Amino acid sequence: MHEFAIASSVLDAVRTEAQLRPGMRVSKIGVRIGDLAGLDPDALSFCFEALTKETDLESVALEIERKPRRQRCSRCANEFVVVNYETSCPECGEILTIFLGGDELELAYLELEDV
Repeated sequence: MHEFAIASSVLDAVRTEAQLRPGMRVSKIGVRIGDLAGLDPDALSFCFEALTKETDLESVALEIERKPRRQRCSRCANEFVVVNYETSCPECGEILTIFLGGDELELAYLELEDV
């Protein structure tokens, strides 16, 4: 289960950022996960809760934003969300499309509060 390692890395990054801001407390963490990132958001949430239980970060909320796979048509430049692995353009039917995103895995933001 690599979600455990990902959750641990996120928490390490959060702790590093929090140390740079004395007098502040982390209240929320936002993570972006693309559909192609190979992560189970529920498993990531579970691991996050397990790792923060009975720690200084136990009250921190984890918000996961899912990002769908996106493509752009090489003929008409239409940008679209891929549904059911269908990567041909829904506007013109072009088979050749360009991958734009959906493999993201990033720490998107931290919300901090005064202590």
